[in-house]
Amino acid sequence: MNSKKAKPFPQHWHPILMKEVKFYKNLEPTEQKRFQNRMMQFLSEIYIDSVDVELVELDKILIAASAVIPVFAFKEWYYPTVSGVILYPDNFNEDFEFSHKSKSKRIAGVVGTGRLEGKMILSKKALYHGFKNSNDKRNTAIHEFIHLIDKMDDKIDGIPEILMENVNAIPWLKLMHDEMEAINNDKSDIRAYGGTKQAEFFAVASEYFFENPKLMKRKHPELYQMMAACFRVKV
Repeated sequence: MNSKKAKPFPQHWHPILMKEVKFYKNLEPTEQKRFQNRMMQFLSEIYIDSVDVELVELDKILIAASAVIPVFAFKEWYYPTVSGVILYPDNFNEDFEFSHKSKSKRIAGVVGTGRLEGKMILSKKALYHGFKNSNDKRNTAIHEFIHLIDKMDDKIDGIPEILMENVNAIPWLKLMHDEMEAINNDKSDIRAYGGTKQAEFFAVASEYFFENPKLMKRKHPELYQMMAACFRVKV
């Protein structure tokens, strides 16, 4: 993919990132510059739009940061499986309805298929919540970008081949199934959604890894080491 010309990083975004994004705040100044450049590259390639909610600067900052965080250790990175991110005001249902009259609005983010192929739909409420509380081990936007990374080998199956150069898939599968079994037997602090299928386990575990790595290292040392090898980073 040919990279498009990115706009200069708006300097007033730096204090916003320092306040809102812990991952960025913990970087050395030279690495923060690299993070800034990666954000601007992402924003030059992916459009961001909204439905029934005003799109503001912080929306773009948090979406771009969510895209960069999981792949920051990789020198060059593009998301070929997405062309745009669409922000909804709140959670939505399977018919993408989000009004107060809509039933069962459980979905906070989704990677589109069919007519929505190449689109990511995100709840603005969930996007902001993901950066407000790192102790809850949840970040919806990071979760959805993990699905996009997983999808780069044409299937979202919890085995992201593009990340697994440093990880043997056989031990990863065994560990994943052991952890999913623990979740489903109420013997894990990894949230229950991670026990539903492999792809969700990988995305949920990645949220945990980036949101609260110290806790993961303590409670799930083997999983932490695998994730660190995958993302080529110690967080």
